[in-house]
Amino acid sequence: MADKKLYEYEGPVKIFEDTVNENWSGMTYAISERQARNNLTYQYKRQRGLIPATKVTLTGNIVEAQ
Repeated sequence: MADKKLYEYEGPVKIFEDTVNENWSGMTYAISERQARNNLTYQYKRQRGLIPATKVTLTGNIVEAQ
């Protein structure tokens, strides 16, 4: 099994095509950047009480934490 790394995100969030948050930040452990993006999107939906079918897009860069 691959080792999980800590990833962080700080940047804008879009719901459907509208920017709803200019500077949201979150952190997660994941095995890849793709999985980290999925985890962070899930986190955002849970924090805001959104249903799973809501299209949330993190438009900034996800970076591996140092």
